[in-house]
Amino acid sequence: MKKITYVLLFASTLISCGHNHFKGDAIANSPLPTVSADAEVQIAAPSEQHIIMPGNANEKVKIMDVALQAPPDKNFTADTSKKITKEGELRFETPDVVKTRKNILHSVQNAGGYIAEDTQSKEEGSGDKTYVLKVRIPSKNFDFLIDTVATNADKIDSRNIRVKDITTEYIDTKTQIENKKKLEQTYIGLLGKAGKMADVLQIEDKISEIQGDIESTQGRLNYMTKQVAYSSLDITFYSKSTIADSGTGFTYELKTALGEGWSIVQTTFFFLIDIWPVLILCFAFYWFVVRRKKRLA
Repeated sequence: MKKITYVLLFASTLISCGHNHFKGDAIANSPLPTVSADAEVQIAAPSEQHIIMPGNANEKVKIMDVALQAPPDKNFTADTSKKITKEGELRFETPDVVKTRKNILHSVQNAGGYIAEDTQSKEEGSGDKTYVLKVRIPSKNFDFLIDTVATNADKIDSRNIRVKDITTEYIDTKTQIENKKKLEQTYIGLLGKAGKMADVLQIEDKISEIQGDIESTQGRLNYMTKQVAYSSLDITFYSKSTIADSGTGFTYELKTALGEGWSIVQTTFFFLIDIWPVLILCFAFYWFVVRRKKRLA
């Protein structure tokens, strides 16, 4: 009797395990749930503004105004290197502006830079000559160029250098471009599901808006890239006109006396020319008096 009981218990256990195993296989092998054609497809977004538009005859597409925050692309490597901009102004006096300009142009060319603007002026009163050169130079050669240009100076009037770290702004701008491009692709994908022309036009307007933002942001990024690659330096140099030195020596006194004497001669000459009618009358009167005395004698 006991043997029969043990056999029944063993059989019951086998049946129970087989049933559970069959149930697990049924669940594992069952097909995944499918979404019917009439189901709604929704793109979640932080914004509450949305547009509901029908797709094909058996499909509905709900398009919401999305601010896409997609996960970073595994193939995308962020540029986290330092982004430094440098700019400055240098003003000094030099004895020969022509020679100094030639030396500066040579130094800029050797450093891989270029002249963005070249201006020359001369003051009529004093005769002073002034040059202004706006230089663009690779950032790595910025300090070297300043030291080289300064060797042409007799006296440095001013030297202003500004250094700015724009790493954070640069990375943020680049990230904005990546996100906007992904958002553009999202709307392009939704464009293929739009059925009515009005819906197509609405999505195309949104795509155009995003593309405009991308171009604007890309322009700002390009400007920052150029600022980082090339530093700017405004160089102003001038020469004073030659003026005679004051002193008390014999040479100085002689030059001064000759100059003043010549000035007196010029003044007297022009004064006599101004009063020539009076001189003629005086000469005529003198001649008349002399002749009369001779007759009386």
